[in-house]
Amino acid sequence: MKSMTDVIEQMLMELLNEGDGIAEIQRNILANRLNCVPSQINYVIQTRFTPERGYSIESRRGGGGGVRIIRVSPDETNYLMHVINSVGNELDYQTARVFVQNLVDYECLSLREAKLILGALRDSAIPMQGGARNRLRAAIFKNMLLALQ
Repeated sequence: MKSMTDVIEQMLMELLNEGDGIAEIQRNILANRLNCVPSQINYVIQTRFTPERGYSIESRRGGGGGVRIIRVSPDETNYLMHVINSVGNELDYQTARVFVQNLVDYECLSLREAKLILGALRDSAIPMQGGARNRLRAAIFKNMLLALQ
């Protein structure tokens, strides 16, 4: 039996496929349709439709909580810029791995390039702690991706 989060994700994926990569929903309407609470819809969107996984989210306040989910085009240049813009000022290693895996999946990086990038981003390669390490990791990652364009 599928969990509610899996059911919500599947429905959102179907809407994305039907809408050529764009799904516009209202959380309250979708929650009523699935017999769940709107916070479950929020949870799925926040955890499964993230920039690291190749999605952009636009929210509207009021009116039932409108949300637009956009699947970022796997075009190499567009996707590289999406990733660069999504990284922010800090980046932990696990999130970097997700970004890199998606870049490999979208054929924006070769396996060899991915291994080199991940090697440079490992905790053992950055001799700092905490926030300083994550800030340096973000800067290194962005610069490596910019060099690939």
